[in-house]
Amino acid sequence: MNISFREWTKSGSPWVWLNAGAVAISIIMVVGLLALIAVRGLSHFWPADIMQANSTVNGSTTQMIGEVVQSEDVPTIQLREAGNDLPGDEEFMVRSLIKIGNRDVNRADFTWSIDYYLSDREYPEMLFAAERREWGNFYGYLRALKENGEVVGSYDGYDKTPEYEALWNDFENRVERALDIQDDIYQIEKHRIGAINYELERLRLKGRALELDGVTDQSQYDVLEKRRNELNAEYEGLQQELLDLYTLFNRDSYVAEVANGQQVEVSLSKVVRIFRPNNMGFVEKVGHYFAKLWEFVSEDPREANTEGGIFPAIFGTVMMVILMSILVTPFGVVAAVYLREYAKQGFVTRLIRIAVNNLAGVPSIVYGVFGLGFFVYFLGGNIDDLFFPEAKPSPTFGTPGLMWASLTLALLTVPVVIVATEEGLSRIPRAVREGSLALGATKFETLWRVVLPMASPAMMTGVILAIARAAGEVAPLMLVGVVKLAPSLPLDGNYPYIHLDQKFMHLGFHIYDVGFQSPNVEAARPLVYATALLLVAVIALLNLSAIAIRNHLREKYKALEM
Repeated sequence: MNISFREWTKSGSPWVWLNAGAVAISIIMVVGLLALIAVRGLSHFWPADIMQANSTVNGSTTQMIGEVVQSEDVPTIQLREAGNDLPGDEEFMVRSLIKIGNRDVNRADFTWSIDYYLSDREYPEMLFAAERREWGNFYGYLRALKENGEVVGSYDGYDKTPEYEALWNDFENRVERALDIQDDIYQIEKHRIGAINYELERLRLKGRALELDGVTDQSQYDVLEKRRNELNAEYEGLQQELLDLYTLFNRDSYVAEVANGQQVEVSLSKVVRIFRPNNMGFVEKVGHYFAKLWEFVSEDPREANTEGGIFPAIFGTVMMVILMSILVTPFGVVAAVYLREYAKQGFVTRLIRIAVNNLAGVPSIVYGVFGLGFFVYFLGGNIDDLFFPEAKPSPTFGTPGLMWASLTLALLTVPVVIVATEEGLSRIPRAVREGSLALGATKFETLWRVVLPMASPAMMTGVILAIARAAGEVAPLMLVGVVKLAPSLPLDGNYPYIHLDQKFMHLGFHIYDVGFQSPNVEAARPLVYATALLLVAVIALLNLSAIAIRNHLREKYKALEM
């Protein structure tokens, strides 16, 4: 049976296919974008081989050691206009970005080099890379190990021999020892001494509070002084323990030969990891790769956030979203219940709904300015005056922090929860309400025991949309609590354990900071991709958790809707 084009158009089939094509293209674009971010970000952790080559420019030859990060084709005429002496028979030439490391020697981590200038490329198995706590990666040949300034092992050749392997094994053992000492130092400084300092500050505030209250009973001051002396004695013992550990920590060093034969001595206290990528098999590289991935998601950042991990940012993002969800849900649900169930439907109610819908379109930075002025300066300042006068002039809640950031984002997302909850309440059949009332339940009991449970999937839909909106917001957070680097997490072992007044790190701001404020752009670029991928994964995980709860609620109350 033949169908004319006009009939086919009227049937709506073209629009069905058009929509299907648009959805397919959108999915392909999203998957392609995520794949690009994943490749650019996750490839950074793979241990690339270290190249050694000679670079001859304008008759001068220098040796170069480093990793080839990326290569690109550049028009020869463009390179020639930049002052390069190049042959004219090729339209394009390859230019490579090489990570040469050794920033304390070379003053730069990266350099661009035209492949035409490079010769005698090789990948010696003895070349090693050392990740350091400062000055970036180190590349070179191991020449000697020192203990308290005295040479305990050395090697001058360029070939692998049993003597060199013994020196390398000793090198690995000494690095492992230094890392163990570093862990002990971290535990003492971060936890034990940190807890003492926290309690000393609380004692100081208690003493100040007694003075402000006009307390003259000396016994109360004596109790505080006695506890302060006990803490100071414990602090002195830990300081001596730290001094002994630092003496052991700074004992060893290594001497390595860098490009052009220069020898450099580096303390092992600055080394995080050593490896020889040219000597590693595939299995070893895979193990190294996953170790670097684990470090990325579990450690603190270092080197101006261009090295190390981003665990504080992950923790801060998740904690802020959870706290925001706890705050926004009751406000949004109560507002929706009032508008749908109690408010008289008239001009004022319609006006409120219009205002709620308009709030959803207000730029997020406006919420940030409001949060800074109202929550931080007004509410926080008054809370400090009422409850923390002993801490003044240092603010407690009168400064940006986790609580105000969560409240600001709750205010930003509350219109979404209101609209979604109202939609859910409107879908509850009137017969259900009437049946409950007919059985003797009050209006509140009907609402609490029947209507709200049946509308809970819609509430969860609102929470899901709120999480998706708030988790990636950056602009308001820059005003109400997020920082480049937080010295401690908002959740720790010190009373009251959850510190809502503290500033925190956030994945979205971390991406902005590393991508646009980093002093080392080339080193930061792959971490921007990796952090962006992790932010997408965190948001997806939070949303999937909320979706699972919503689906469970739908199944639970499905029978009531039938």
